[in-house]
Amino acid sequence: MVTIRCKDITFPNIQAIIFDKDGTLEDSQIFLRELGQKRSRLLDAQIPGIGEPLLMAFGIQGGTLDPTGLMAVGSRRENEIAAAAYIAETGRGWFESLAIARSAFEDADRYLKDDARTSPLFVGSLDVLKSLSEAGLKLGILSAATTASVQAFVKRHQLDSYIQLQQGVDEGPTKPNPTLFLQACQSLGVEPGSTLMVGDSAGDIEMGRRAGAAGCIGICWGSKAAIHLEAADVAISQLDEIQSLD
Repeated sequence: MVTIRCKDITFPNIQAIIFDKDGTLEDSQIFLRELGQKRSRLLDAQIPGIGEPLLMAFGIQGGTLDPTGLMAVGSRRENEIAAAAYIAETGRGWFESLAIARSAFEDADRYLKDDARTSPLFVGSLDVLKSLSEAGLKLGILSAATTASVQAFVKRHQLDSYIQLQQGVDEGPTKPNPTLFLQACQSLGVEPGSTLMVGDSAGDIEMGRRAGAAGCIGICWGSKAAIHLEAADVAISQLDEIQSLD
């Protein structure tokens, strides 16, 4: 058991910490914005006029990615369904619309690979993960991205020594469904009540709370406050504010 302190908040008897990936450990804003733009352009080429509404649905306006928008916090499946809904409005059947969206998403993946140049670790994250792991904590990643994307992220940044859980959303429930957090705790062999959730979205915080987490830490890099993280036990602006006292 480890005692964790964030600012003036202390969390005793902690066994594990589960982190979100995008926007928490990975500075993926540029990549996600470019990916959303590529998806929209590919679909607009097939269905003229759909591009701009899709960008808004994805949470991309004026070249800026909304950190609370669909592209930033939604699963791939949720993004596909949103795109398919706009396609279906043009009179196409639902299954055809889903197939068109999925094909465009796959094409976008081939055009724009998620790599370390566009999605680096936030500065200092590696040192924090190493320190927490050495303190005896079990660490995991629980992301709305696909499991394959989480695994690629861990491999690319050589985090295997520190991260014991690499969990994404492929099928089934997505954030903020507490089932995901409960599954993650079970995989790590820990109780939710001895596990912290760290994330940059309201969905991360709600998921942790509903699952009975020991605490929920909101992070908004470079900002001391974010309205969408008000439900967190504590909000931080950089990861090294999470400190082990043991």
